[in-house]
Amino acid sequence: MITPENIVLHEMIGLRTEIVNSTNNQIVGLKGIILNETKSMFVLDTENGIKSFSKKDNDWKFSIKNHDVEINGKILCKRPEDRLGLKL
Repeated sequence: MITPENIVLHEMIGLRTEIVNSTNNQIVGLKGIILNETKSMFVLDTENGIKSFSKKDNDWKFSIKNHDVEINGKILCKRPEDRLGLKL
């Protein structure tokens, strides 16, 4: 079960997210549902269509059980299956 404490260890597909900080100020505040993820990218379904974003260049906010969790994208720059072995 995904909790705010262990979110990094889970696959992100299907979660709602928002970019809260970025090297590209134009995309800060962008929201969407994660449709796919690779080692370095998230594919989001946004209100402006499907878009791909680099994980490492952005800080991401996820809402899990009414708690907002912000994660630096550099921590997420692994394939989902490789994040399972991370130490929190």
